[in-house]
Amino acid sequence: MPVNPPPFQRALDTLRAILDGPPLRPELDLEDMPAPQRLAPYAAALSGGVWRDEDNEAATGRLIVLYDPEGRSGWTGGFRIVAYIRADLEPEIAAEELIGSVAWSWLLEALEPAGYAGESGTITRAVSESFGDKADEPPATELELRASWSPTGEDLAPHVAAWCEVMCVTAGLPPSGVTALPGRPGGSGR
Repeated sequence: MPVNPPPFQRALDTLRAILDGPPLRPELDLEDMPAPQRLAPYAAALSGGVWRDEDNEAATGRLIVLYDPEGRSGWTGGFRIVAYIRADLEPEIAAEELIGSVAWSWLLEALEPAGYAGESGTITRAVSESFGDKADEPPATELELRASWSPTGEDLAPHVAAWCEVMCVTAGLPPSGVTALPGRPGGSGR
């Protein structure tokens, strides 16, 4: 079995420590998942879900860590991180014209302490309406964030934490360290 290059092995060790350690947030569920094999010589991936309660998954996501010792065009160094987040939105929030810009700013603010370069991505808002036998179902709105960036350092833990934070905020939870008001999304409502 081939040995992983030391930088990629450190990345794998970081991901394993995050998965085996205490949860980053109680609403967050992370697990290992198979990584795509054709994007880079070395890859690892996590999947995540944000739960408002036992039966209500408000957001899902994937984080893929790519490593090419030779680097690639557009990458800063040998690593590239690819993130995907899909979250249900309240219809009035989805109707807000600036929600894409706001969601992108959440990502950049979360990545700021981690250090990043070469960021790119898209944000999509979707409204699903039901018809026929499903006409009684209310419209569903969701946001999808697809992004990639190159870490400027070798410690990937802050990048995983940033992805988790954005997934939680996109799901309507308050930022880490902030308590939601009762009766608001993410609040206790008691």
